[in-house]
Amino acid sequence: MCTCISFNSNDFYFGRNLDLEYNFGEKVIITPRNYLFKLRNGNNFYNKYSFIGMATCYDNYPLYADSCNEKGLCIAGLYFPGNAKYNKQKNDYKNIATFEFIPWILGSFSNVLEVLNGINKLNITNENFNKELPVADLHWMISDREKSIVVEQTEEGLKVYDNPYGVLTNNPPFYFHKTNLNNYMNLTSKTAINRFSDKIELNGYGQGMGMIGLPGDVTPTSRFVRATFNKFNSIKYSENDKNISQVFHILDSVAVIEGTVITKEERNDMTIYSSCINATKGIYYYKTYYNNQITGICLNEKNMNSNKLEIYNLSNEQNVKYLNNY
Repeated sequence: MCTCISFNSNDFYFGRNLDLEYNFGEKVIITPRNYLFKLRNGNNFYNKYSFIGMATCYDNYPLYADSCNEKGLCIAGLYFPGNAKYNKQKNDYKNIATFEFIPWILGSFSNVLEVLNGINKLNITNENFNKELPVADLHWMISDREKSIVVEQTEEGLKVYDNPYGVLTNNPPFYFHKTNLNNYMNLTSKTAINRFSDKIELNGYGQGMGMIGLPGDVTPTSRFVRATFNKFNSIKYSENDKNISQVFHILDSVAVIEGTVITKEERNDMTIYSSCINATKGIYYYKTYYNNQITGICLNEKNMNSNKLEIYNLSNEQNVKYLNNY
């Protein structure tokens, strides 16, 4: 399970929770410009743009979960089990494996409109990265300051949806989430008024009663509604630090607490990390389940023009600021 949001203020932000029952060796990795990716379709790909994000690395190959390039184009892959359908390579198509999709998008395009023009003959293929890493069932949210889209490849083929909400979770497919959101059109952040009947006197007894009916569970459909409501009713600031806090608060509202969701394998699903990218400034912020301190890593000219990956281990131990001794 995962949740992804975009957030526009003075700067453009892109955030996500990654919910999983295990860690996957995740690190913050910067891929420099002109880094060699050997594609499964037989071509060599050198990325035009540098990008930063959360990934695991095998044999100098970064496998990204979410990332942003130097132009401010952002993408995240979210779990889409049972609905994702990948194909064998097809003639006359741009054949891209699932693990190649994020670096290919970020290395090739500077904005969502370019992506839309570049994926009209795309075929996402069913090739494993290796024997230990099978194909992951995913769909993707791609965003810049102006626009968000969702890319899903299902049994019916490649689907590209306009995403006016800038929010994505997991199953069902995106068109269901768009329809389901209509069920919550009466929710409001303002003081509730009596719509029950003009013949009965009803009065509010506390703040937040306009939000009664907002789903509180962590199913993908409920997280989609809650993240969308909180995003569109949240304050936007002129200060970067306040906006970072706001994005993390929105993500916290849909986070999974360890022990509250147990998988069929009797493992604890949980939000292993949350990230917030200032895509305007090229700064990747994150916090982990066990360390609430926000850590930031910057894209700069030095690491964008390097000849190797720049890899940062995560800070996973809680960092508490004590103001006195005990």
